[in-house]
Amino acid sequence: MTFELYAAYVVATLVVLAIPGPTIMLVVSYALTQGRRSAFATVMGVGLGDATAAIASLMGLGAILATSAAAFSLLKWVGAAYLVWLGNKMWRSRPEALGAHQVARVPARKIFWHAYIVTALNPKGIIFFMAFLPHFIAPQAAVLPQLTLLGTTFVVLGVLNAAVYALAAAFLGRKLTSPSLLRLVNKVGGAFLVSAAAMTATLQKSSG
Repeated sequence: MTFELYAAYVVATLVVLAIPGPTIMLVVSYALTQGRRSAFATVMGVGLGDATAAIASLMGLGAILATSAAAFSLLKWVGAAYLVWLGNKMWRSRPEALGAHQVARVPARKIFWHAYIVTALNPKGIIFFMAFLPHFIAPQAAVLPQLTLLGTTFVVLGVLNAAVYALAAAFLGRKLTSPSLLRLVNKVGGAFLVSAAAMTATLQKSSG
């Protein structure tokens, strides 16, 4: 693989990651309501979820989802239902009267697993690897090392992208001091997650 080919892959990946999807909506929702303390948990969950999707793709799951409408539909609706459940829970939560910036706290462990499940259960992500990575493979070189490099690069860039969104949303969240605004943040966060569920539910079988 030439440096030019790898650089083109990095640029293309950054463009894809910059477009907010269900995972980024989850990251932003938690950062707005939980502050910077949620950033590490969500970012690590996203990283592990992306790694799971990459490994599953390389093991052939992406090919199965790309050819089986039933498998794709099942994974799609499971992911959408989970996002709706999270969104409803956040919408109905109430800020605690413990300080100007505090809302009902969610354990870091739960935040991590929520981020992981939403990322790993996104079938679009799994198929993305199958459809996207081959365009940047040098046919004259060994394929497995190249796939490993490209998959690892995507996970690292995905973690950095999620961190930027999380820290930016946490910064905005710290500016909110009114209890009524905090309640509004919870509802906005819940609405983000339900919107993410709608996006997941409407995913098409193609990667485009």
